[in-house]
Amino acid sequence: MTGFGVRGGTPLRWSLVVPVKHLGRAKSRLARAAGGMREDLALAIACDTVEAALACPGVAAVFAVTEDPRAGADLTGLGAVVVGGEPGTGLNAALVHGAAAAGRRRPGTGVCALSADLPSLRPDELGRVLTAAARHGRSFLPDAPGVGTTLFASAPGHPFTPAFEGASRARHRDGGAHELALSDVASVRRDVDTPEDLCDAVELGVGPRTRELWELVADGCLRPQSTP
Repeated sequence: MTGFGVRGGTPLRWSLVVPVKHLGRAKSRLARAAGGMREDLALAIACDTVEAALACPGVAAVFAVTEDPRAGADLTGLGAVVVGGEPGTGLNAALVHGAAAAGRRRPGTGVCALSADLPSLRPDELGRVLTAAARHGRSFLPDAPGVGTTLFASAPGHPFTPAFEGASRARHRDGGAHELALSDVASVRRDVDTPEDLCDAVELGVGPRTRELWELVADGCLRPQSTP
């Protein structure tokens, strides 16, 4: 068997690059739900995402790009490789910076950018996405609303050209990447930017850290409030 998915008889494995903002700036739209626990919630979501990714057999390593010391310590404790020194010129530049580190540490793997805000992420669903991505040179997975992107993958020998933020689905498609059309990977598509997104993620089932924070904030902030 030949193709992107198999190299020398071995299925392709992936280095995942996960960008984690400084917690002081992360997930600002969750503030109306989480209040003073916003930073804790943002970190919980990132940690649940990384832990699930590391449990996927197709993942060789997770490279977390962050300048936040607290996030870096927690992600290192989970087994991620923390990459500092990002250029500070935006998300895509940070991803390219992380991909360069991945290439040095894990040559021969595919490189895949994964959103850090996937608290429902299931290793088996991520595995299905990576298996599909291995059949293409460059590919991407659209987010649940169908506007953005939660995953962008480049097989070995193909350029790593992420175009995240805003209407990134169209940019990735127009840039020649293959759109992965999979019907059974909801946990890989459900990123969280708003309280409503978080409610949807909870319905799918979230990781333990996000669940704990959810239980603390849901009654007071996320459920409909009666008018006095």
